[in-house]
Amino acid sequence: MGVRIRQATKADRDAVLRVVDDSFRDDPVSNWIFPDPARYDRVHAQMMGAFFDLCLEHGWVDVTEDLSAVAMWLPTPEGEPEPDDGPAQLRAAVDPDNDRIETVGALTAANHPHHREHAYLWIIGVDPQRQGEGLGSSLMVPVLERCDREGTAAYLEASSARSRELYLRSGFTDLGEPLRLPDGGPLMYPMWRDPQTEPRL
Repeated sequence: MGVRIRQATKADRDAVLRVVDDSFRDDPVSNWIFPDPARYDRVHAQMMGAFFDLCLEHGWVDVTEDLSAVAMWLPTPEGEPEPDDGPAQLRAAVDPDNDRIETVGALTAANHPHHREHAYLWIIGVDPQRQGEGLGSSLMVPVLERCDREGTAAYLEASSARSRELYLRSGFTDLGEPLRLPDGGPLMYPMWRDPQTEPRL
């Protein structure tokens, strides 16, 4: 039986944040941003909530029908964006004393490709009790198939070597060198996926 997928609404916010909060508890980048478990418990969901709100307003959030997995997407146009202080604003809103929030945001923003329109997979998370069932791949398939039909690329930053392998199997390839977070931090892997078929005219 296939996985049922729908778009999230504001009413799903709390359930989505619980899934993402739990699924990123062992994520290298999230643990670098919040090395203190107590701080993670206190603040991480707030950061993910800001991402959820942004994607719901400017993109979309896909969830499995049982809310065991979530993917947050942002459509990204071609061309350099207007300069903004989004990473600093996020830090100020979520955890003002934690400069690592701003560091990750600034680093990924500076590295983000703008040579072609694309769908940006910002966050994907699966309930730890359901990981290994292919839910993450199932969430990506409809979007990537639509990208293929429309001739649109896709982009993401894998936050671990393990997740990078998942994306490689979905047709993504490495885009340049990995990003190294400072102070002995982990690697992030920028990855790009060209459409796999020609757009239908």
